[in-house]
Amino acid sequence: MAEPRIFTSAEELRAGVGEPLGPSAWLEIDQKRIDLFADATGDHQWIHVDPERAASGPFGTTIAHGYLTLALMPSLVPQVMRVEGMRMGINYGVDKVRFPAPVPVGSLLRATAVITAVTEAGGGVQVAATVTIEREGGEKPVCVAETVSRYYF
Repeated sequence: MAEPRIFTSAEELRAGVGEPLGPSAWLEIDQKRIDLFADATGDHQWIHVDPERAASGPFGTTIAHGYLTLALMPSLVPQVMRVEGMRMGINYGVDKVRFPAPVPVGSLLRATAVITAVTEAGGGVQVAATVTIEREGGEKPVCVAETVSRYYF
């Protein structure tokens, strides 16, 4: 795991455009995490929560929800980049999200990021970044998201 890149101003964020950030530490996706996410969202589809049935399904085991993978970003991204010294930071949204590969239970995931744009917005700066979550041993990423955050210094 690389040390997180710390940004303390809009100028530092602008200078960081295009810089590869990460990777984060590996995070194991166990059945308990999948079940808790299913309970939180009400998505109890058998491919996620029924190990016995999933064993004979298309993935041979349960898989994490795509949105669970996306929801890991607040824990993974600060391991690769942090913005400090601002008055406030907010998640402004996600422009595009894709789940190119499944996340079988027991997978190890980690994230990398690249800041793609920094623009003035609403009295602060809007930061667009492409966050990629990969699975150890996987051929394709399991999630690629174009995130948008706003920071007010």
